[in-house]
Amino acid sequence: MLMALVSGFALSQAFRTVAAIMAPPLQAEFHLTPSQLGVFAGAFHFAFGGLQLFMGMGMDLWGPRRTVLVVSPLTIVGAIVAATAHSYPQLIVGQVIIGIGCAPAFLACTIAVSRWFEPQRFAAVNGAAMGVGTIGLLVTGTPLAWVIEQWSWRAGFLALAVLAVGAWLAIYLLVRDGHQVAEGAPARPLDALRGYGELLRLPFTWGIVVLALFTYASFLTFRGLWLGPMLVERHGFSLVQTGNVALVFSFLSAFGPPLYGRIDPGDARRRRWLFWYTLGFGALFVVMAFTRSVVVDLLAGAVVMVLSGYMVMQYADVRAAYPSRLIGRAMAVFTMALFMGVALMQWITGLFANAAPSLGMETYQAVLGSIAILLVGAAIAFRLLPAPRR
Repeated sequence: MLMALVSGFALSQAFRTVAAIMAPPLQAEFHLTPSQLGVFAGAFHFAFGGLQLFMGMGMDLWGPRRTVLVVSPLTIVGAIVAATAHSYPQLIVGQVIIGIGCAPAFLACTIAVSRWFEPQRFAAVNGAAMGVGTIGLLVTGTPLAWVIEQWSWRAGFLALAVLAVGAWLAIYLLVRDGHQVAEGAPARPLDALRGYGELLRLPFTWGIVVLALFTYASFLTFRGLWLGPMLVERHGFSLVQTGNVALVFSFLSAFGPPLYGRIDPGDARRRRWLFWYTLGFGALFVVMAFTRSVVVDLLAGAVVMVLSGYMVMQYADVRAAYPSRLIGRAMAVFTMALFMGVALMQWITGLFANAAPSLGMETYQAVLGSIAILLVGAAIAFRLLPAPRR
């Protein structure tokens, strides 16, 4: 059952990273500026993140299966809208609809793991599920680049729509309703809304949210938006060569979540690990920003892919911080922060890319440097804000 839910998560991974490969043909056809490209990529994440509170309510009230089956068909609709786009606004509308359709996918897997497995197995099982879910990133490597070169970027959206139909059918046929709703879950939407108020009154929620805004966002902004343009413009790669690099990077990223799920240090030391890993993650972006070497970019990028798995410990941190009756909504707030952070960071890096010439900087020096600054700021805020009592 869990693997069926993970198939939906994998498709959402594919949809959220299409910009890395589609950016060059979209820029050529619609004459997009870097900031417009950032809005295109961020539109998915803004819609995805903005609906997480409602997805969390739905899963607390009706369970992951019903919520996913009702909402996810919009993914197919959005892909068709994007594939038939003949203007930039229609392209953005398609991205927003796709983001809404994918909104329950990520949260459904995490909540299912928290309810179907013992707390002490949460980090390991969730890490394994996230690792399998990175298959979606493989799709937006060489396979998507090949489809685009053979036909067009429109065919890429249509191919993903077909895969989304398959994921919906797998969830419909294989996932059952038993053990879907947590004990003590709210009986009415109004009760669920009150739960969000309770969450936001807890002072340690804000440290969790601030870190969530910029960790996954840094990984996805790099892999899902700027990797392709950087390799094409900074190093002269072709689209298929870029797809090959994206494929290898995506393969490497699959090892991180299971690894860190296994070596999770437990409640006593986890938050200290999160602080130092986030600083180290930021240092890698500084290296890529200022060396401008193809070898360094590829090696540091590969390390970023593997090291990004440390973020799975943030889920364990959330799981340990809140009582079971609030887990659905706590994960929803956390996931909302993750993906609103992606939309925010992709927009900010687009602004830095536009401003780079006036700052006397190379485009990707400005982009990667801004990612590093945001990561360091998030790590410091996480360290200084209140922590939950264990």
